[in-house]
Amino acid sequence: MPIVTIQQGPREVEQKRELVKRITEAFVETLEVPAESVFVFVQEYQAENWGAAGKLIADR
Repeated sequence: MPIVTIQQGPREVEQKRELVKRITEAFVETLEVPAESVFVFVQEYQAENWGAAGKLIADR
C-alpha cells in the first residue's frame, strides 16, 4: 500500500484532483499496484506557516 504525502501551499481543488490522479497513475504503472491501494495525502500550509532561506514565504 503506497502512501504519498504532498506538502505545499494552497492550490485550487481541481489542481489537487489532477495531481492525485496523476500520482496514483504513476504508482499503478510503475509498481503495478491497484489504484485502490494508493493513498495520497495533501497537506497545505499558508504562506505565514513556512519559510525558506531564513524568511517566511509570506514576507517574500
